[in-house]
Amino acid sequence: MKLLVTGGAGFIGSNFIRFWMKEHPQDEVVNLDCLTYAGNLENLKDIVENKNYRFVKGDICDRDVVFEIVKDVDLIVHFAAESHVDRSILDPSAFIRTNVLGTQILLDGVREYKKRFHHVSTDEVFGALKPNEPAFDESTPYDPRSPYSASKAASDHLVRAYYHTYGIEMTISNCSNNYGPYHFPEKLIPHFISNLMDGKKVPVYGDGQQVRDWIHVDDHARGIDFILQKGKIGETYCLGGDSEITNLDLTKILIKLMDKDESYIEFVKDRPGHDRRYAIDFSKAKNELGWEPQISFEEGLKDMIEWYKEHQVWVEHCKSGDYQKYYDEWYGR
Repeated sequence: MKLLVTGGAGFIGSNFIRFWMKEHPQDEVVNLDCLTYAGNLENLKDIVENKNYRFVKGDICDRDVVFEIVKDVDLIVHFAAESHVDRSILDPSAFIRTNVLGTQILLDGVREYKKRFHHVSTDEVFGALKPNEPAFDESTPYDPRSPYSASKAASDHLVRAYYHTYGIEMTISNCSNNYGPYHFPEKLIPHFISNLMDGKKVPVYGDGQQVRDWIHVDDHARGIDFILQKGKIGETYCLGGDSEITNLDLTKILIKLMDKDESYIEFVKDRPGHDRRYAIDFSKAKNELGWEPQISFEEGLKDMIEWYKEHQVWVEHCKSGDYQKYYDEWYGR
């Protein structure tokens, strides 16, 4: 089988490619990524010479590029997205372009060449939960609160519309917050790890009582694999990590694991429209597919801290943007 993975140089996409090539070594993988600030070819440095892997620098909003690749693959796994809430608040237009228009162009290619499509989405499309409300599941109404989550909600609706209108073969997954190796340093967990390693304080929004569910990126990749192997066409599956925790409690765990004290916590002004709680009920994936997370949150955090300590060059390249030089070195452009 031949896969197109969009956004495969990003955090989740690169981990998925690495997972897929390990579990399905006979398959070919094409990685389409336009290498924005979060697309980092160093994430895949260890597989760049694999004969079954090919990288294409390109934009999912470029119809010609997308159609040329889609026609020659069997399956598309769509990760490519603008994904940082704070950035979406500052500039929504980039999120609408990539997350909505880009998805529509991919769907047009899927429709044209009759390919299988899996769309990777987020729990943020469901809005926010109150403290005692049941966790999100596949029947939860959409209620996005940020430009980012609104753009992802729109792309989810487009995928379902193409299924009902044109009969494309599709599935969707909505996941909780990912963490793990190669997590871009601007995101909460790696940002806090990096700050603590540098002896800096960590900025906690508001009162820190926002609750998130965390899923290890390897569990997420395995969940997508289960959906592709066993999932029903036209269905959505929620993938969660069974790890609900407040941002403040998460911060305290990181501080403890890194031998710091709570003087490193700095409370800062809350983000506009900051959702108070996300949680995922993954019962459908467990009952229908036999999937559930395997990596405990604390063990995953310990491994991630050690990974960051061992990959300081990667971290510094991400912060400075110097990783772009690897594209020129590897591909001669």
